[in-house]
Amino acid sequence: MKEILYIEDTPANKISYYLLLAFLVTLPFDRIYSELSLIGLLLHTLLHPATDKKLSFRWAGWLICCLYLLMVVGALYAPRWGDAERQLEKQLAILLFPVIAWFSRLDWGRVWWRWLKGFAFSCFFTVVYLDMCALVSIHEQGLGLRAMLSPDFLNHAFTAPLDLHATYLAMYVAIALVVFIQMAVGGQRLLYGLISLILLVAVVQLASRAVCLAVLLLLNGVVPWLLLRGKARKVGLVVFLSVSLIAGTVVVVNKNLNSRYLVSLKQDVQRVRGLEEDPEPRMVRWGCAWELIRQSPWVGYGTGAEVPKLKERYYAHQLTISYTHELNAHNQYLSYCLNAGLPGGLMYAGILIVGGIIAFRRRDIFLSSFLVIVVIVSLSENILDMNKGIFFFSCFFTLFLYRYRSGVEVGQGG
Repeated sequence: MKEILYIEDTPANKISYYLLLAFLVTLPFDRIYSELSLIGLLLHTLLHPATDKKLSFRWAGWLICCLYLLMVVGALYAPRWGDAERQLEKQLAILLFPVIAWFSRLDWGRVWWRWLKGFAFSCFFTVVYLDMCALVSIHEQGLGLRAMLSPDFLNHAFTAPLDLHATYLAMYVAIALVVFIQMAVGGQRLLYGLISLILLVAVVQLASRAVCLAVLLLLNGVVPWLLLRGKARKVGLVVFLSVSLIAGTVVVVNKNLNSRYLVSLKQDVQRVRGLEEDPEPRMVRWGCAWELIRQSPWVGYGTGAEVPKLKERYYAHQLTISYTHELNAHNQYLSYCLNAGLPGGLMYAGILIVGGIIAFRRRDIFLSSFLVIVVIVSLSENILDMNKGIFFFSCFFTLFLYRYRSGVEVGQGG
């Protein structure tokens, strides 16, 4: 913990370090804390800019800015400037993080591992807090421990004490899980292995199907392949596969988890409606999005036009719940196509592909894990429409690209 809380550097660089650490540690909580940390970091960086940067490997970080510039172009022909303005304001962090990283005097490559450990511990303590809240509630209601897997303590109900969308916390926990697995490989396997198990249980309880699928791919593919070697890889594969099978068995056997994971997935894929109060299946909303994309494939409808245009199709197809709650496409690729046409969707996918190429060449476990999570969750969520998703995407994509100095990775000891 001392490694996280103390660094040797200039006073200005220490301030930069602690501001970004505060941003990462407070990500699971109310957005005001992260926003204040980000504003402070931006102002501090502008007051103490590094002016001797040379165009090198850091060009990759600027790719992220292209997504924001794309939305700026889309705002020029948006039907309602107010909607476009709100979208641009919300996504400003996509532009700010690469700018801050570029002009920061602090060497991110030297301290990135400290930041990541601070974030991981914050996620762990957040999960423990939510578990304690659930256990207290169960005790007060005189229920048994099996109630932990009831609808009252799954998904959004689990994260209710923080008023946080379950999918975004699950994304944070997934990254934290990879961090603790890395730490377990490096030493103190019992402690960090136990923490990893607690986080894995939390992923199941958060009940985000997309994140669970991403974690399965990470545990049974990415992590063993990039993190382990020789005999350790074989042992790791057996352990991860066994844990995955146990988790899968619990999901199949427990009726609540079965309903959340399997029945709901079947309804989404087969366009089958669940309860009357449930939103219409995602496939139905994706169909509405495709109808709109076919009508304006090359330029879309402008920044911020996604929900208003979708509401027209919801009304035409009598999708009452989706219309009433003004639901977006719940697919980031389709969202870019609606706002900026097929070129926008291809740009978003292309930036993720470029990131994947960089991760493959570097054999980067963290960038690879991040991209697996983003690619899969983007299929079922507009992760760049919510503050917590925007911060997650822009901060970690920038951090993992900038953790190299002169193209060479700086060791985790930092």
